[in-house]
Parts: sequence; C-alpha cells; structure tokens
Amino acid sequence: MTTVPTVLCHYYEAANGPFRNVSDLPRDEAERVLAAIRQSGRGFASQRKADYLAVREAVEARVRGLFIAKGGAPKRLHPHSMVLGACPWIQQWYVDGRELQIPLAHFAPQIVSFTYGDIFPAMRVQDGKPYRGQVYVMDELEALIRQYGLPQVWNADGHSGPERYIEAQIWDDAPLKHVL
Repeated sequence: MTTVPTVLCHYYEAANGPFRNVSDLPRDEAERVLAAIRQSGRGFASQRKADYLAVREAVEARVRGLFIAKGGAPKRLHPHSMVLGACPWIQQWYVDGRELQIPLAHFAPQIVSFTYGDIFPAMRVQDGKPYRGQVYVMDELEALIRQYGLPQVWNADGHSGPERYIEAQIWDDAPLKHVL
C-alpha cells in the first residue's frame, strides 16, 4: 500500500529561481514572456500553445472555486504549483532543472488544494475517470491514494495516461516566504 508522501516538491529552471508564476504577470507581459520561451525552443514551456494563458486562467479559476466550495480559503488568485512527493520526470522539463522540497506539514490545509494529475488534464480531459474535474483537500489524500495509487509509481513512464503525479496548488505566499 502506498502512503501519502510527506513532502511537496517544486520544479523550476535554475536560472529563474523557484515559484516564478506567469499567472502573476499582467496579461501582455505574460504573453511576451511565453513568446520568448517559445522562440527559444528550450524546455517544455516552449511547446505551449497560443491559447495557453487563457486556458490556464480558466482552469485555475475553476480549481479555485471548487476548492472554496470544499472549505478552502485561498489568499492568491492564482496558485503556485507543487507536486505531492518527488517526480523526477518533471525536472526534465527544464534545461537546468532543480527540485525544492518542503514538508507537507508546513502548509495549512485551507491553503492547499490537489488535483489527481496535472491541473490541465485533471480539469480538461473527459475520459470518464472519476477524479477528472475534481479538487481534493488534505483530508482526502489518504483515501485518494488508497483508491487510485500514486501516479509517480503506477505511471512513471506516462504510458497509462496523463496522470504522472498529484499536483498541489498553493494558494498563499506566506509558507513560501523563505524561498521567494
């Protein structure tokens, strides 16, 4: 039986530092940043489509609303993304990727939501899997992992679908002040 990981991990480009969130930028600046990344052709972000920011905004708003409905109290409009447990595959998205680990216990339950898989496929793929379109809170993690397993374990290579990890959405800067 897989247990709930005790850390949240954040993956990022070494040159940029952790928790650089394109959603925090004004839309025109965010578009310029993404255009430069696309033009560079380097890393996973260079493959993002032209409508990426609009889709991201809608997905984040949906997750935020679902989280509030479950008792969450987000302090940010847009979350910082982390992963429940380590997922070395994500580090490969970056030219010079880094991993930052923070204990899960460092985060108050009312500022962290979770999706089973990356927020994009979790909210957008419609394949009938019961965890699609769902947001989870800390108290639900044990049952979630008991029922479906930890994606990093059962789908490390991605051959069984888009679920490669459980994403954590951090809705407050306060627990990250030591690394921002």
